[in-house]
Order: sequence, then C-alpha cells, then structure tokens
Amino acid sequence: MAETLLVLAMLGVAICACVFRDLLSAVIASAVVSLIAAVLFFCLHAPDVAMAEASIGAALTTALFVIAIRKTTRFEEEEK
Repeated sequence: MAETLLVLAMLGVAICACVFRDLLSAVIASAVVSLIAAVLFFCLHAPDVAMAEASIGAALTTALFVIAIRKTTRFEEEEK
C-alpha cells in the first residue's frame, strides 16, 4: 500500500515538473521525484541503489541544474 502511494505521489510531482514554467521550480520538482524514487528503492530492500539515487539523482543533479540556471539568463525575468 505504501509503495502505491509513493508511486502516485511520484507521478503527480513528475507531472508538476513538466507543467511548471519556472525552471527552478521544475528542477526542485524533479529532485523530489528522484528522492521519492530513492525511498521506493529503500522500501524494496535495495539500500545501495537508494543511496546512489539519493546522492546522485537528487543531490548532484539538482546542484548542477541550479548552478546552470544561476549562470544563465532566465527567460522568466525577460518576460517581466
């Protein structure tokens, strides 16, 4: 039952990541998807895969995307 709720939450957040117009919000939503995937892996008794997903998928990828967004001009600021 818990796995089903986590998969539904992951699906909802993934849809939100696709719909968001703000790049930073979309990156944070994708980090949440990756974090939920790590929790799912842990629930499925794969702690090594969960740690790799949490460290690389949620942390490192999110940090790289945030750095890239900060170093470029955001089109959201140009529209204002």
